Amino acid sequence: MPTISVDKADLWDLLGSQYSTEQFDALCFDYGLELDEDTTEEVENAIKKGLPAERPQLKIEVPANRYDLLCIEGISRALRIFLGKDHAPLYKLVDPPGGPSNILTVKVGPDTKRIRPFFACAILRNVKFTPRSYASFIDLQDKLHQNICRRRQLVAIGTHDLDTLTPPFRYEARSPKEIQFIPLGKNKKYTAEELMTLYESEKHLARYLHIIRDSPVYPIIYDAEDRVLSMPPIINSEHSKITLNTRNVFIDVTAVDQTKLDIVVNIVSTMFSEYCEVPYTIEPVKIIYPDETVCIGPDLTGRKAVAHASYVNACTGLGLTAPEVSELLRRMGLHTSMSPANLDEIQVKIPPTRPDILHECDIMEDAAIAYGFNNLPDIFPATNTVAQPLTINRLSDILRREWALAGWIEVLPLILCSHEENFEWMNHEDDGNTAIKIANPKTLEFQVVRTTLIPGLLKSVRENRSHPLPIKIFETSDVVFKDTSRERQARNERHAAAVWCNKTAGFEIIHGMLDRAMKMLEIPRIMSDDRAAVIGYYLKETNDHAFFPGRAATIYYRNTQAQTNTVDIKIGKLGILHPSVLEKFDIGYPCSALEFTLEPFKKAMPKIWTNND
Repeated sequence: MPTISVDKADLWDLLGSQYSTEQFDALCFDYGLELDEDTTEEVENAIKKGLPAERPQLKIEVPANRYDLLCIEGISRALRIFLGKDHAPLYKLVDPPGGPSNILTVKVGPDTKRIRPFFACAILRNVKFTPRSYASFIDLQDKLHQNICRRRQLVAIGTHDLDTLTPPFRYEARSPKEIQFIPLGKNKKYTAEELMTLYESEKHLARYLHIIRDSPVYPIIYDAEDRVLSMPPIINSEHSKITLNTRNVFIDVTAVDQTKLDIVVNIVSTMFSEYCEVPYTIEPVKIIYPDETVCIGPDLTGRKAVAHASYVNACTGLGLTAPEVSELLRRMGLHTSMSPANLDEIQVKIPPTRPDILHECDIMEDAAIAYGFNNLPDIFPATNTVAQPLTINRLSDILRREWALAGWIEVLPLILCSHEENFEWMNHEDDGNTAIKIANPKTLEFQVVRTTLIPGLLKSVRENRSHPLPIKIFETSDVVFKDTSRERQARNERHAAAVWCNKTAGFEIIHGMLDRAMKMLEIPRIMSDDRAAVIGYYLKETNDHAFFPGRAATIYYRNTQAQTNTVDIKIGKLGILHPSVLEKFDIGYPCSALEFTLEPFKKAMPKIWTNND
């Protein structure tokens, strides 16, 4: 969860009260926050030693989906409402100076669809910044960029001094060679191509260059005099930068996702609308898209929802009336009214600052927070049930127990591994359609989700080479494959695998492990050409580059109620591992390995449960 640093004295001023560290920690807990650190003592010690020190800070951990709490303005506003010192503000759009006919317009070019198609704006009029509120304004943008904006890949925010610009504006996409302007913090013009090279050495911007670098067109925003406002998501223009003297702020937001675009523009504009001459007022902007669709935003109407006192009571064990629940929701910043037709219903208006509320259960949670989780009654549930393990887990436990009783040691490697370990080191090629790859791995050790258990077992052998031989280990766990037929685009499979490492290969040992497992699963050994057998398993020699030639076999499983049209499925492999595989894993002794899936046996276990309990 994100941690926000706020100025302690400023927060006390905004809350209208002084708190001890313990009192404020309790207040944060009641609201669902966590006080991570109070730097007052560190500052006092630094001052005593004559060292330079900042003002005392409070570091507060906030929920990741509460974007309205990413700045001191949002935290103080929420806590004042929670404490009953304020009512939830009503955010509203106001006409520009001169009336609705003077609304500022932005025309979106057709080529923006190729790079960042969605655009939103807002204007804050007659803002009065202080040095700390100005810093908070910049910090909120950075927090949003790192959080919901996914490091500017989904959404990028730009803020400008409107008085330095001439509307109307244009949002276009142009070739990088055609774009030229003075970027923020520089004193000469650069083309977009030059900026890509220039910012490679600037750490704070280099991490964003990949977002648009390889695109044939870059997004760019111009005013009526062809002055550049910004080149999202990289940099704003020096010409329109905001300062402490800025009075009218123009906010532009570009995105590849409409939902996140709406959330971000609402959060930025509502959080700092309290500094406008008329607090909580925002001036809208008209956006004209290439298909002549007109959108006036931001949309501050919020959403309407219905909550039920009976539902809140059922979830919390309380006995509150609808008016009592309504009052609790008001303390959480929601606007409520009673339903005239149903005494159990509460009409809830969700403000634009609360995109985290998606369902009635979220409203119930807010009511429980306002009531106090520590105040909820401790009662036994009205019904009780006896949990049952999933079939696949029960199956895994049986196999796990039997292999352990046979003297083998269970290991638990990580489910993530490097691409090399999963493919190249096993002498396999990646077809691009098998493994789930991590988009932004933090280390080469965690690039893909494993599709086989054997690399993890071999790494365990490598790290335990000092142990006496033989090393005999196994694992029963999940592997993951791409599966475009499923909504989540992936499929988990439960596998069982074992590795034997000794001075001799031990193929017969690993073969015996398979036979023991099948015996426990009550799957008989059959011949591959025995068409009369309706259930069983058999082995066939295979050529797998992970294994020594001529010393590997594929495991087939047959389970059918009819003796005709029998289909045998591959469930795994076993054999002596190839010396090149062992060399890559830095293992100096021969090894045999076994791996097979347990998925086909889930529906073929009529007797096993009672026989093995």
